[in-house]
Amino acid sequence: MTGFRHMLAALGATALALAAAPAMAEAGMTDEVTMTLGKGGTLHVVEKISGFEGELKRTFLTRTRYDDASDRLYEISGVKGGKLADDVLTVTAPATVEYDVKGAVTATAGIEELRWFAVNGWDTPVAKATVKVSGPGQVQNLSCFAGELTSAIGCTSASMDHTATRADFEQTGLAAGQALTVVVGFPQGTSGGKPIIEKRFSLANAFALSPVTGGALAGLLVLLLGGLGLLYWTRGRDARIADHEKGAVDPVQNGHFSPPDGVRPGQIGTLVDEQADVVDVTATIVDLAVRGYLRIDEQPRQTYDAPDWMLVKLPNAPADTLLPYERALHDAIFDRRDAVLLSHLSGSFAAHLGKVRDALYADVVSQGWFARRPDAERTRWTTIGVVLIGVGVLATVALAWFTTYGLLGLALIIAGGALAVGGQYMPAKTAKGSAALAHTLGFREYLFSGDLGEVPEKHRVELFSRYLPYAVIFDGVEHWSRVVASVTGNGSPSDNLYWYHGPAEWDLSKFAGSMRTFTTTTSGAISATRQFRTL
Repeated sequence: MTGFRHMLAALGATALALAAAPAMAEAGMTDEVTMTLGKGGTLHVVEKISGFEGELKRTFLTRTRYDDASDRLYEISGVKGGKLADDVLTVTAPATVEYDVKGAVTATAGIEELRWFAVNGWDTPVAKATVKVSGPGQVQNLSCFAGELTSAIGCTSASMDHTATRADFEQTGLAAGQALTVVVGFPQGTSGGKPIIEKRFSLANAFALSPVTGGALAGLLVLLLGGLGLLYWTRGRDARIADHEKGAVDPVQNGHFSPPDGVRPGQIGTLVDEQADVVDVTATIVDLAVRGYLRIDEQPRQTYDAPDWMLVKLPNAPADTLLPYERALHDAIFDRRDAVLLSHLSGSFAAHLGKVRDALYADVVSQGWFARRPDAERTRWTTIGVVLIGVGVLATVALAWFTTYGLLGLALIIAGGALAVGGQYMPAKTAKGSAALAHTLGFREYLFSGDLGEVPEKHRVELFSRYLPYAVIFDGVEHWSRVVASVTGNGSPSDNLYWYHGPAEWDLSKFAGSMRTFTTTTSGAISATRQFRTL
């Protein structure tokens, strides 16, 4: 008896479940969809929504993966009966909604295949969905899928009418967000629709190397870099000089010092490397001392004191004979003072250095050695190179974003970089400047040859002292300091030079070390950074 009662209870529960199933299946809205495929592949959709009252939202699927490099797009337009914003359709049920879809047709295997997510993305369950599809020709085949977007499960039912001009689909019990996808084939060419394909951005695709992009990049590089080479050949090379302008020179004439073409140390420094830098200014300070415009007094110091020097203005020096850049330097050093410690120039002199450098650049142009100021020429071409790099970056970004030819923009970046770096070599000497450089290099060879010729003893101190500023330019300070320290007017050792005085208990045996330290300290004092010269 007990078993019989349990059986009755189980049968009752089953009957209740069966009675409740239709009610559960019917929970949710009803969506009746009518789709018509027209010419040009435009799909016109009409949805009649019932069984629900209030606001509903549907998120359209407008982008799917097409292949490894591309996406397929679906364009929604002409919305009526609702509001579409960012692929989200908002309607107030019950309602009838209309819209057009482009990109839902694909030509494949001799037919046109219409594939569309007839019902999807609703924020509420769909109790029942029906879809009717008609097109410009007879239905060739049909299929449908229900559930998640990737589902391969068929829908509740799919059929066509007896004339094969309409396909009918039905699905019950779609949860919120689930989809009913319908696929209908029509004769090829009946609508002329095509899928909308968009390349998916990736660095690999944007900078893809192919025969086209590789060849175009190589061609652009040859064209651009060849153009830069031609530009340097025509604008950046020093003018040629005749062979008789070359060769070594003898700066000693009748026992007196005569530099090549009467060129001063600062001028030579600017001529050699086409830059007016702190080494040129340091050499000019030494030259002013040797020529009698100032005196350098080394200050006494204790073991751990930093070395220092007093620069003393000589009152009887003919300052009106100085060149403009020498006058600018002389005024910047003393600044209405009769003497100044070198250490006091540190920091304050940097403000005057620009004027001295400007005067040096103006001097080499007035000498006829350059057609234009070397610094302005470098700045001009370097600026053009930087601008070209910027254009190249923008072109690379644009080409990479919208095409697969991003490599072509790199050609502009490379050319701009080459021009920015090559701009340092664009200042070109005139024929007169090239001749002066040839004489200068001959003079340098003479200075380091060790063959000083027959120089009378009475002229050696003055003559070898006059060599010293040029040795600063040619990075031979210590060598020439030893030469100067080894001789005096009568062949005997001396405690001082006429232009350089040391402290008590100092003699010329220490001059080489003092001079090396002086030039190094001076370069640091007049500028925040020290620059070295190389040939």
